[in-house]
Amino acid sequence: MASRLLWASRAASYLRISVSHRGFASVVKDLKYAESHEWVKVDGKTATVGITDHAQDHLGDVVYVELPEVGITVNQGSGFGAVESVKATSDVYSPVSGDVVEVNEELNSSPGLVNSSPYEKGWIMKVEIKDDSELKNLKNSDEYAKFCEEEDAKH
Repeated sequence: MASRLLWASRAASYLRISVSHRGFASVVKDLKYAESHEWVKVDGKTATVGITDHAQDHLGDVVYVELPEVGITVNQGSGFGAVESVKATSDVYSPVSGDVVEVNEELNSSPGLVNSSPYEKGWIMKVEIKDDSELKNLKNSDEYAKFCEEEDAKH
């Protein structure tokens, strides 16, 4: 039975058919979320940014992460890099505006950290926040979980 499910899942993936293969992805309570599936952890004026467990689950195995340059300015809702998986390449958008102060260089040699530890070791960049009020445009964990459930129900 398990081998049939695995075969069916692989066949559906090859045919680009959406199948539900696991329960809803994890959402961390103390983070803020963008509808484009990035998360933000705020510590003072610094925001750590990555893609959500929901996003990495839909992407599949990540094979490359395009990191931004330290020192550039990012704007809320604007692209700053990309995540490439075995399935697709997806742009990554900044959930806050500010200057990039650090990037996760470990992703250059271990991009799979985005899959295995999206909220801890798989973070992408740290930004010095320019405008705290932008955080009001982001979802809390409950709002984001509901958003993902509704989005998945459409597919």
